[in-house]
Amino acid sequence: QVQLVESGGGLVQAGGSLRLSCAVSKTSFSDYSMGWFRQAPGKEREFVAGVSWSGAATYTADSVKGRFTVSRGNAKNTVNLRMASLQPEDTAVYFCAVSTGHSFPMLLPSEYDYWGQGTQVTVSS
Repeated sequence: QVQLVESGGGLVQAGGSLRLSCAVSKTSFSDYSMGWFRQAPGKEREFVAGVSWSGAATYTADSVKGRFTVSRGNAKNTVNLRMASLQPEDTAVYFCAVSTGHSFPMLLPSEYDYWGQGTQVTVSS
């Protein structure tokens, strides 16, 4: 069974930074893209950033562009999200996800096959 484990969430003041990480285990498939989504209370899950299998291609949502950076770890089964200049509106549960699809980027939750349990990011004003 594929497992995704996120880490690195927490409480930070506005203007601060956090780094999220996600590790994937027990895959039976050889290549996959990874993405980060977030969901605030009462809102739909939204795409934040994604990275291709090789790590060569990345894509970030306009709402976080210039502040968030996504990257694949040295071990291909990990993905990191560096978040800078955090604002209260970035407060949400952040999820990492795996897609076995062959297109990139993939912006919809339905395009992803496996999900982590989520990690809370809270930005205080």
